[in-house]
Amino acid sequence: MTQQAFTRDQLGWEPWLAPLATDELTDEHYEALVDKARAKSPYFLLLARDPAILEARTRTDNDIFYNADGGLPRAERELAAAATSRRNGCVFCASVHARFAAHYSKRADDVDRLLDEGVNAPQDGEWQTIIDASVALAATPAEFDADHVEALRAAGLDDLAISDVIHAAAFFNWANRLMLSLGEPVQEPSA
Repeated sequence: MTQQAFTRDQLGWEPWLAPLATDELTDEHYEALVDKARAKSPYFLLLARDPAILEARTRTDNDIFYNADGGLPRAERELAAAATSRRNGCVFCASVHARFAAHYSKRADDVDRLLDEGVNAPQDGEWQTIIDASVALAATPAEFDADHVEALRAAGLDDLAISDVIHAAAFFNWANRLMLSLGEPVQEPSA
């Protein structure tokens, strides 16, 4: 595999293990997918081999990114996932979450700088602290410490927002490793 450049473009993903075929999906699989549209994704079809784990994974992901009951705005949750994915080298996940971060924040230039220049590219105050905290947590949990929490507080985040940064970064630290060990990103065919 040739390493692809980080991008906000829509990418495909090709598994190295055989995913389930859509005609093999049962009601249990569809329930685990949570959203039936995910049956078009080779990644989710591969994870559907263990429906109980897939359902727990998907409900956790949805709660981290779609729960609007306080905490961090969606754009910054997506930024934490994009920064973690950029740090870990997960081109596919970085593309998805960078696209969402750019969309929700309306800060495409800042997101592109993260993708193009990496996690050490300069960003403004709040975004820099979110990226720094996410990257430290991705490196190893011991690198994330009270100084990161204090920096997030100084940037204006409350405890719930700080928790959202940690959840988004930690979840995608795990998700990146899973995705990177099961397959690789591919260019979507031109329409």
